[in-house]
Amino acid sequence: MATVKKAACPLNCWDSCGFLVTVENDKVVKVDGDPTHPITQGKICGRGRMLETRANSPERLLHPLKKENGRFVQISWEKALDEIAAKLQEIKEKYGTTAVMHSHDYANNGILKNLDQRFFNCYGGVTELYGSLCWGSGIEAQKWDFGNAWSHEPNDIYNSKNIVIWGRNVSRTNMHFYEKLLEAKKQGAKLYVIDPIYNATAKIADEYISIKPGMDGLLAAGIMKEMLRLGLEDRRFIEQYSYGFPDLLSLLNKTSLEEISKMTEVPSEIMTKLAYLYADKPTATYMGLGLQRYKNGGNTIRLIDALVAVSGNIGVAGGGANYANLQVGQSFAFDELTAVNKRTAHRQFSIMKQAEGVLEVVDPAIKMIIVTCGNPVTQVPDSAVVERAFSSVETLVVIEQYMTDTAKLADYVLPTTTAFEEEDFYYSSMYHHYVNYGPKLAEAPGEAKSDLWIWRQLAKRLGFEQDFNFSREDWLKMTLKPLEKHGITLEILKAHSTMELPVHKIPWQDYQFPTPSGKYEFTSLIGQSKGKSGLLTLAVPDESKWSNSKRAEKYPYSLLTIHPLRSNHSQNYPILKGNVKLKVEIAPNIAEQLGLNDGDAVRVWNDRSEVKGQVSILLKAHPNTINIDEGIWKRYGGSVNNLTSSQESDNGLGSTLYDCLVNLEKSND
Repeated sequence: MATVKKAACPLNCWDSCGFLVTVENDKVVKVDGDPTHPITQGKICGRGRMLETRANSPERLLHPLKKENGRFVQISWEKALDEIAAKLQEIKEKYGTTAVMHSHDYANNGILKNLDQRFFNCYGGVTELYGSLCWGSGIEAQKWDFGNAWSHEPNDIYNSKNIVIWGRNVSRTNMHFYEKLLEAKKQGAKLYVIDPIYNATAKIADEYISIKPGMDGLLAAGIMKEMLRLGLEDRRFIEQYSYGFPDLLSLLNKTSLEEISKMTEVPSEIMTKLAYLYADKPTATYMGLGLQRYKNGGNTIRLIDALVAVSGNIGVAGGGANYANLQVGQSFAFDELTAVNKRTAHRQFSIMKQAEGVLEVVDPAIKMIIVTCGNPVTQVPDSAVVERAFSSVETLVVIEQYMTDTAKLADYVLPTTTAFEEEDFYYSSMYHHYVNYGPKLAEAPGEAKSDLWIWRQLAKRLGFEQDFNFSREDWLKMTLKPLEKHGITLEILKAHSTMELPVHKIPWQDYQFPTPSGKYEFTSLIGQSKGKSGLLTLAVPDESKWSNSKRAEKYPYSLLTIHPLRSNHSQNYPILKGNVKLKVEIAPNIAEQLGLNDGDAVRVWNDRSEVKGQVSILLKAHPNTINIDEGIWKRYGGSVNNLTSSQESDNGLGSTLYDCLVNLEKSND
């Protein structure tokens, strides 16, 4: 008999949806939206619906595997865990625990997925990764400016007179916000979209502004110059609640509006129009995560923050510099869960340069890599180097559900559960501030085990079983301890399925900022404390004609690698129906220049590598712009990250995935 139960989406996504899941004969057979969820209200995307297929696909890994003589053979859990534990113990005794690297990303938002950190801390502390391929430089940027990265709650959009969507295609990545934009427009708000690609969000805008990729910070500087020239700035906020404004003023005086227009390829009259728009408060700014995937990425976010500050749209209903909402994740007891106090040794590589770290580090060299919640061989930039690095170590262990490009390189592949086969709770620090409970709905197929079971078994073999001697319910209660005073307990969360977390719905209303000065900082004292100047600059991408003219002549096209429509990063490619191919989306001017038509085979290359795919001509895009969706596997023509650089952003905490010039030609393949 079929039953329908409330559950939650585990995907690393803005929306963090509520589900109604149909279970029959101990098997998930259908995933729908929960109409009672306060934000997602019954509507979910195709990626969420495909979680049923992901749980039941015949391609799913069902047994522990070990590579012998270049081929995978099935082994028992006992043998796999005994051998892995023995190798971990040997490495600890011979080289020290930092000879193990833990490669982790965010394929799943379950709170208990963080128990991998507890395991490695109790083991003694390993080589961990810092920074983020996705949003890291922007998070750091807002911490420099505000002291933290907080956003307005979703329904505050209805207080906005004007809305600027800057580098964010919410129709693809944040569907429930898209619906709120439609409603806000009905209520009279004006919508402006700034993006190199004329996307589905741009189609509903009152005005679309095309910009050269990576030049968004300069556009913000141009708008500020016009605000100051026209006397539209908010003097009260600047004089009473900010620090370092004279430094910003000095910077803006170093360039002209005409020069900014030339570099951004945005007409100066548009900047004048946007200056009036920002002064016509409240104006809300919603930034995407691609804006900061450049060498100048942190500075870009900081200049847009500065524009919001100069215009007085901070701390007001309907305003805000909305990028991330870390106060959601900051509600939970992470330090206790991860037992950070247990580690006695610690070493870090940036997530962008983890491959270089593996290949170059000594004392100790990396002897083992354990991969959780990620597919780095596909997702980490400069993929050829990543593959070489992960193939070079003595032992590679991958905990996975599918035979990904990374898993194919492994010595041991351990099959793990999907979200419907384990109890957890889920949230997103990107959009709304609700936590969703996800019950266990079905038994895992084959011999797939939860990550928690794997860590507990390894801990037992390594002598620190007591640090994992908790039930799953104990762990969940532990993470919720800080929320008990707000009436949020595990029992209440289970009863309600979804609960609102205690957050500042309109951040900075009291104009008290957790910065060293206690004010909004145009010149960052936090940045200075980290050895940086803390000053805003007029920096441009590393790969552009303004910083490397010879490279730009050789590789004349800007490559973007946006999130795929049908997959959460690389996760869904093996379960997509139809003939999956690498699609090369190009601006109309490129098609005209090269005589290309839809469906033509092309080669895209630079000095790092090449990929081949089929042309799709974009309806409208900034001249000389190309997009290839990220995440596609090698067997389908990927990874596009063969082309991208592993350089770090200006503040060291983000990737430069979009800071990428390429060339393109018709191919005979």
